[in-house]
Amino acid sequence: MTQNSSTVKIDIWSDVACPWCYVGKRRLETALGRLEESGFAPRVEIEYHSFELSPDTPVDFDGTEVDFLAGHKGMPREQVEQMLGQMTQLAAAEGLAYDFDAVQHTKTLAAHELLHHAKAHGKQVEMKERLLKAYFEEGKHVGRAETLADLAAEVGLDRAETLAALEDGRYADDVQADIDQARAYGINGVPFFVVDGRYGVSGAQDPAVFVQVLEQAAAEGAAA
Repeated sequence: MTQNSSTVKIDIWSDVACPWCYVGKRRLETALGRLEESGFAPRVEIEYHSFELSPDTPVDFDGTEVDFLAGHKGMPREQVEQMLGQMTQLAAAEGLAYDFDAVQHTKTLAAHELLHHAKAHGKQVEMKERLLKAYFEEGKHVGRAETLADLAAEVGLDRAETLAALEDGRYADDVQADIDQARAYGINGVPFFVVDGRYGVSGAQDPAVFVQVLEQAAAEGAAA
């Protein structure tokens, strides 16, 4: 296998409560796997950035995912249930076992603060995966500091330090900076991928799209 000498930076704006973001993560991973198999594998640096899809959501929402979407989007419940069923099937094709009946809809601000804490300790990618799995597959309440601290400990972060970081809000400004940057880029939906600060990929695209963009970015980086 040939390792491309350049490093490709992938900045990803996403939300823990975004079903397409988990699918997009898997499709990007599939693309990276294909690049390795092809013998053209750039070094990749991935950084996640905060984006709140529903910032007005209460931490403890009293209701189901269907209740939230029906009320938030003004859609008939039957249509919401059909939409979630289709999303579950689509996620299953990526190896994900979504359980919307168990999802505890919540404000994701604290989860984003945790991701910045994890980044400061070199564990952001692992923390992102753990949060998405906890939310979509395990029905965990990712709006509560105690639960978030438990999840952080599972990926190797100090639980007490994590809890302190969440309680004193030390990463709140970093979360807001991410949101402001998204606004400056004109991002109004996630996932949104920015490759090497030059190429924007909106949505959970087919792995082939990611392969093409990453190959181009790596080739341009090597030629620079």
